Amino acid sequence: MAGILDLLNSDMGKTIISGVAGQSNQSESKTQDVLTMALPVLMQAIKRNAASPQGADGLMGALSNGNHDGSILDNLGGLFSGGVDDAFVNDGDKILNHVLGSKKANVENAIGARAGIDSGSVTQILKMAAPILMGVLGKQSREQNVSNSSGIESMLGGLLGGNSPQQEQSFLESILDADGDGSIIDDVADMVLNSGKKKGGLGGLLGSFFGK
Repeated sequence: MAGILDLLNSDMGKTIISGVAGQSNQSESKTQDVLTMALPVLMQAIKRNAASPQGADGLMGALSNGNHDGSILDNLGGLFSGGVDDAFVNDGDKILNHVLGSKKANVENAIGARAGIDSGSVTQILKMAAPILMGVLGKQSREQNVSNSSGIESMLGGLLGGNSPQQEQSFLESILDADGDGSIIDDVADMVLNSGKKKGGLGGLLGSFFGK
């Protein structure tokens, strides 16, 4: 299964980056940087939330919802061409609050500091990315006929990169557990800038995507 960051390298990913950049008044390069850091973090948060039977059931219920069944991916050009509506953005906000909870501001601040944009702009980008990410998960769950918690875990692990080195998984955990003291910003920078030295795994994807 392709990883979540492979999505951004695809034609669909280019449409997402271009559309989100236009809606958030950010450059495509800044938007790309934010999404490259944010999508694995959101995926790890979703995986953590789905680790309990109740959480897995909740996620399966959300993915069977018409809003998150993957149909959003069929017309991304149309989604952005007329400007995203309030319902779409509000859905993204609800997803972020549910997935990140009290860690939401810490995550947005850390990513904004590394990407060189304000956290408010990061919030705008993530509000649009979250429903699309849920659509990706919804499409994957239908294609794989996911029907139980073990199937959910396998699907999320595959999208994250099931063979990612422990250091990279620890990085994703640490940004979610950041206490707001600013130290996580250095961790984000080190992981993103140095990951290109590794082969494979999430670090390799991050490094190759940034090209640094």
